[in-house]
Parts: sequence; structure tokens; C-alpha cells
Amino acid sequence: MISLIQPLAVQLRLPPTVLLALVGVAIGAGASFLLYTTMTDAFNEVAEPIVKLPFTSSTFLVIFLPLLLFQAALTIDVREMVRDAAPLLLLAVVAVFVATIVIGYSLSMIGGVPLLVALLVSSIVATTDPSAVIAIFRDLGAPGRLTRLIEGESLLNDAAAIVLFTILLGMLLSGQEPDLVDGAWRFVAAFGGGIVLGLAGARLIAMLLPWLRGLRSAEVTLTLALPYLMYILGEHLLNVSGVIAVVTSGLALSATVRARLSPENRTYLEAFWEQLAFWAGSLVFILASILVPRLLWNVSLYDLGLILIMVLAALAARVLVLFVLLPMLSAVKLTQKVSHAYKLVITWGGLRGAVTLALALAVTESRVLDPEVKQVVAVLATGFVLFTLFVNGLTLRPVIRLLKLDGLSPVNQALHRQVLALSLADVRDAVQDTARAYEIAPTVARSVTRPYEERIEKATAGQSLEEAISDRDRLTIGLIALANRELELVLDHHGQRTVSPRIVERLLEETSRILDGARSAGRIGYNRAARSVVAYSRAFRFAHFLHRNLGIDGLLVRELADRFEVLLVRRLVLEALKQFNEHRLRPMLGRRMAEILGEMLSNRLDATSRALDALRLQYPAHAEALEGRFLKQSALRQELEAYQDLHEEGLVGRELFDHLRRSVEAERRQAEQRPPLDLGLKTEDLIRQFDFFRGLDERQLRTLCRLFRPRLAVPGEMIIRTGERGDRVFFVSSGAVEVILPTNRIRLGRGDFFGEMALLSRRRRQADVVALTYCHLLVLDEGDFRRFLDTNPTAKKEIDRVAEARAKMNQDLR
Repeated sequence: MISLIQPLAVQLRLPPTVLLALVGVAIGAGASFLLYTTMTDAFNEVAEPIVKLPFTSSTFLVIFLPLLLFQAALTIDVREMVRDAAPLLLLAVVAVFVATIVIGYSLSMIGGVPLLVALLVSSIVATTDPSAVIAIFRDLGAPGRLTRLIEGESLLNDAAAIVLFTILLGMLLSGQEPDLVDGAWRFVAAFGGGIVLGLAGARLIAMLLPWLRGLRSAEVTLTLALPYLMYILGEHLLNVSGVIAVVTSGLALSATVRARLSPENRTYLEAFWEQLAFWAGSLVFILASILVPRLLWNVSLYDLGLILIMVLAALAARVLVLFVLLPMLSAVKLTQKVSHAYKLVITWGGLRGAVTLALALAVTESRVLDPEVKQVVAVLATGFVLFTLFVNGLTLRPVIRLLKLDGLSPVNQALHRQVLALSLADVRDAVQDTARAYEIAPTVARSVTRPYEERIEKATAGQSLEEAISDRDRLTIGLIALANRELELVLDHHGQRTVSPRIVERLLEETSRILDGARSAGRIGYNRAARSVVAYSRAFRFAHFLHRNLGIDGLLVRELADRFEVLLVRRLVLEALKQFNEHRLRPMLGRRMAEILGEMLSNRLDATSRALDALRLQYPAHAEALEGRFLKQSALRQELEAYQDLHEEGLVGRELFDHLRRSVEAERRQAEQRPPLDLGLKTEDLIRQFDFFRGLDERQLRTLCRLFRPRLAVPGEMIIRTGERGDRVFFVSSGAVEVILPTNRIRLGRGDFFGEMALLSRRRRQADVVALTYCHLLVLDEGDFRRFLDTNPTAKKEIDRVAEARAKMNQDLR
């Protein structure tokens, strides 16, 4: 039945969920009539299992709800959600409290319903179901931000409302009076605990995924276990919100799954969850709707009046949040402005569905509550759901059209014409090439290409993109396109397994920052974010701090190796982006915009190449090993594709293909091991590179090694600052530094030393010294330096000579 309803909904232009609800109610009503009618008993055996459906609220809340919430969280764009975090939290959390209070007090003060019962009912109907609304939005081509607001609101709204429902139901069962402070504290504890549990669960799964060796069945099974694990642990063991834990774990896993899974496996995972959520959502709707006649068995005119009060109060609460509280967020710059048309659609699109019915069913199953209370909750919640589905749901499409939200914005209209003209021209040219290749008559080819030429003329008849959109907007469009393409290229490298998952995760995070910068601040934001990804990260600076101050090198080795790989892939991606700009963006945005974009890409490429060259000069062996690993992985990918082509062409049987594939996979796993990076900071090896240490015997060399401390300086690092106390001298084993004097700059390289002037003259530093490249330095403290000079006359003579020459040069400059 669920399968047959889908094409019927398309034909009738109805939301599938609304049609499912109609069919479910009809089944429930028909079965009830056949069971209880005195006309015949012939259908009792068929009707009784439907009327007395062997499902409880736990079936919905434990089996179906975790699936639906987790799938919605897993497939949502977390970056987009973060951009609208303020309005989403307002619509989800604050709006739940506002709706609960406004509806609850309206029922209590106007309808005479006991306050705690009224608040319980209002918390039940505070949950929204976006499925019908989203289906209409996508069918009409509503703006993407409007769809995201509805999706994000519903996801968080359900979680917050269920937490509030659980607290209020506990108060009602225990006979407590409503306590705002106690209720708020319990809400915060349950909500916060659920967030912590969800983050921990997602982190655990993310750590386990790489161990599954890309086996998609195992990966999908692991993600299927997660929502149930979170729900059961939260609700039955840790006494926190299992619903919040499920949502949080889905969102957290969504943010990391792109880097943890191959693109093919991620597509498979998303398809699996989409199908699973479709089954679960459809079953919930139709089964819950079958229960509607049972829940509305004794409805009265008084109940209908209460439902009307709820409808009006819910609309009032929605208006209060959207037209009073939301503009306050925009006023203090916490979110972008939301148009009045968006607000009206969100107000009218607050449909309720299966979750509301399941919560109402949970109340009716209680053996402790008064039967009258259960009847009131069941009737009001069910009646409210039916009103929103069959009134709001069926009129939402005309409302969207009336507000003109089903059309493209002026910017998108201009882009549409440009893209359409370019695409149709490509199709026309391809048809002409095909006709020539297969020697099809020109008259036949013209009959096919003529409609395309007419559409091209129509598309180019309006304003051009340059006329319709300002230069600034076109540049922003180009930057966003570049950033999105950059994300795709990084994922392509991930799919080819030329980059380790941890590096992919870092590249995606950095590129997402570039995309967000382009969207929020155009060219300035894009450049700022692009510079930040080449700069040293906080993790790198912390690792360098540990190395410089505590002599701990392990973390620095890892960060340097990561930086090598990130810069290598980033350079390859930027080269591909320059081609994308020339071949795809230039025809669409125009020559001038393409030149500006090309210049920005060239600047990024130069900065990346400089940073990579600095590392390559310092660690040439590691750079060669990394590049060889990249080529090896590319070769293995091409080898596997060649075997795949031979198998698909029937030239290689399945058994032989599987053998060849296993051999390639074994080589791939071996090639995925990243070559180790040696910092080259062995003190003895560094000392041997200096000419005036070469006369030392082995005993003196070992003694000297105990005095010197190796140190790595990164490009741009300030090694010495003017005015500092001179308490150490530095020897340059490799790399280059620059001494910045008031009147000139002096570059020192391998075999040179600096910092001795302050020690010898006992004055403060007279110059800044900055690392120009990665530098291996030997550091000698003041006391050890003086003892070293006393016991090594040859070295003392050389240092005195250099110091005298530098002192004379400084005197001449003055």
C-alpha cells in the first residue's frame, strides 16, 4: 500500500504523508465499522487485529523514532545548519517553550483544562513534522534556506519537545505541581547530558570506521547500531535524553563521515538510510493514522472547541516567535534577516504528524492516569494533528505560490539563462558531431538541433549576466563555485585513496572555512580564509611549543608530516581549479571576472608552493617519498580500473578479476602507509656539520652533545628579539635566518652562528633574528658556552674572529 500511494500522491499533487494519513484513517475507520457493526460478523477476524493494533507507543518511540531522527541528522548539511544556528535554536528550543506555555495557558484559562494536563498536551503538539512541507517545497522549487530552516527546526524541535514531554508526564504521574525552576533544571540536565552522550558515541563510531577496511556492509551496520545504542543508553541507563543523544550523534557523524568513508561507500550509506527512513516514516504515518478513530472515539463539541483554541494559540505562539523574537536576533547581528514571506510560510507550515500521535498514545497507555485525562490528551492531540495535516498541509502549496516563493530570485534567473544557453549550445554541438560521425543526413540533424537553437536564442534574448548582476555579486558567485569545486576535488582524491582520511578531514574543514568566508564576506572573506589554511595551525604551534620548550618532538613530527601532505594535495587541487576557472567559469561569468578569479588562485598557488618548497628543501627525502606514494596510489587506481574494464567487456572472468582485485587491494593497503619523517635533530649529526667542531675527538664530541640542545625553527619564527637578555648562542646546522639591524639585514646560513655578541659583551640583544626557512639549530646556554670556549681554544679563536668582524661592521654602519 505504501508503494502504491507514492505514484498516486504524485498524480494527485498531494504530499505523500497527507495521503498516507488519509488512507490510514480510512482503514482504521472502516475496520472499526466492520468490527462493531451489527449488520454482519463476517469480517471480524480481519477487522479486529486492525482496530486492536498490536503496537504500543514504545513501538513508535523505540523502534521508529531513533531511525527517523538519526537519518535526518545524518543527511543534513551541518555547515549550513551552523550558519543559521541562532534562528534554528530559536525556532526549535525557544519556540517549544513558547508554544507549550501559550497553548497550555490558553487551554487552562479559556477551556478549563487543568494546567499540568494542558501543558502536557501543548508539549505533545509542539513537535513538528517537516516531511509533507519539504515535499511541497522541493516540488515547487522553494528557496534552499527556507527548506533548511524547516528541516533544522523540526530535527531539534522534536528532541526538545520530547524532553519537555517526559518531564511534564513525570510530574503528572507523581502528582507534583508545576515547578518552573525544577522543570528548567531537569530540562537542561537531560538536554546537556544527551549532547555529551551523542558526541561521545559519534566519536567512538568515527574511530571504528577506518578499522572496517572499507567494507560497506560493515560500515552501514555500525551506523545502524549507533542510534539505538544512544537511545537506550540515554533513556534507560544514564537518565539523560536519548532523543538528544541520537540527534547529536547523527549531526556529529555527519560532519566527519565524508572523510571517514570513501565517496562510493558514503553514497551507499546515504541511500540505505534514505530508504530505511522512508519505510520507517511511512509505516509510522499509516500505523499511527489507523489508531486515529480509536483515539477520537468519544469526541464532543466541547472537544472541538478546545481544538480550535489550540489551533489559534499555536498560530499566536508561532507569530510571537517569528515576528517578535526572531527580528531581535537580526537586530543584534546574530543571524541574517528572515523575510516576512519566509516567516508566513514557516508559521503556516508547522504540521504535526506521527511523533505527536505516538506521544499521545503513550499517555493513553498509562495505568496510573485518570481515564478522563487520557481521553482529553488523546482527543486534543489527534484532532490538532488532523487539522494541521488536512487544512495546513493541503493549503500550503497555494500559500507558497501566493507569496511568490516558488520562483527564482533575479540573480538565479540571470544565472539560469546563462547556464541554459551554455548547456544547450554544448548539446547542439554534440548532436552535430554525432550526426557527422554516423553520416546522418544534415536535414535530419537540423530538425533535431533547430529547437535547441531556438531555446538558445530565447535564453540569450534577456539581460546578460553582466547586465543583470553587479560585479561584486558575480565575483561572489565565482568564489562560491570555486570553493564548492575545491570540496569536490578533495573528495575525488579521497575516492582515489591518494590521501589519508585524517588529511582529507583537515582539507575538508579548511575548504569549508573558505566557502563560508566567500559566502559571508565575498572576496575579503575568501582571501582571509585562504591565507589561514596556509598559515600554521594551532595544533602545529602547540607542537612547536612543546618541542622548543620541553624537547618533546613526537607531535611536531606528526604535524610537519601532515603539513607536507596537506600542502601537496592543496597545490594539486589549485592547479585543477585554474583549469576549472578557464573552462567553466569564464564562459559563464565573463572574461574580467575569470581574470580576477585566476589572479586570486595564482596568489593562493604561489603561497602554497612557497610553503611546500620550504619544507621540500629541508626534507627532500620525505618529499620524494610522499610524491612517490601519491603516484603509486594513482597507478594502482588506474590498474584496478583497467581490470574492471576488462571484466565488464567479458575479456576477464569473475574468478580472475577477483584475484587481480585482491592483489591490487593488498598493494593499496601497503601504499597507504605514510613514509616516516625524520626531523634530523640528532645532536651528534648536527655538530659534525660545523667546521670548527671537526677537530674534536669522540670523547670531546660526546661531551659537547650533552651541552647543545637541537631546535627546529619554522619560517617566520622570531628566534631573537631586540632587547632580550642574551643568555644563549645559536648555531645554524641547516636552513637560513635573517638578522634585522636598524639599518640593514644580514642573512646567515649553514655553518653560521648568531647571538654570541650579547653573551660576549654582556649587553641585551641589539637585533631581531627571524627564520627564513625551516632551520635546524643548535642552542648553547650562556654558562655552557663560556665553559665550551675555555676548553676549546680553536673554536674560541674562530668565534672571536667572527664576533670582531661583526662588531667592526656594526661600527661602520653607525
